[in-house]
Amino acid sequence: MSITNIHPAGTMQAQMLREMQQMQSVAEAPVFPAWTGATDNASSVSFDRIMQGALSHVDQFQQVAEQKQTAVDMGKSDDLAGAMIASQQAGLSFSALVQVRNKIATGFNDLMSMSI
Repeated sequence: MSITNIHPAGTMQAQMLREMQQMQSVAEAPVFPAWTGATDNASSVSFDRIMQGALSHVDQFQQVAEQKQTAVDMGKSDDLAGAMIASQQAGLSFSALVQVRNKIATGFNDLMSMSI
């Protein structure tokens, strides 16, 4: 074995480590950035702001997945696993958002059908 064979593996490991750290920072980011916990001013936290934050967060996941897939398709990147993981993450976040929407719609319909 020559030293040149060892160097690319070390470079690939360093790249994988950077990507894992990036994925960890994305995973640790708050899903609902508009909500910061209990506040004195109740008007600062609204349903609209929370949903807009969730929508933008899901959109970011989808944009990252699209960029990675495009890079793999055009041959600019050989990180197929990273592109697939980003795609799955975007799909799961979208599915979770759709489930939340469905629960909200069901709750609204239940409230509207109640007699007073």
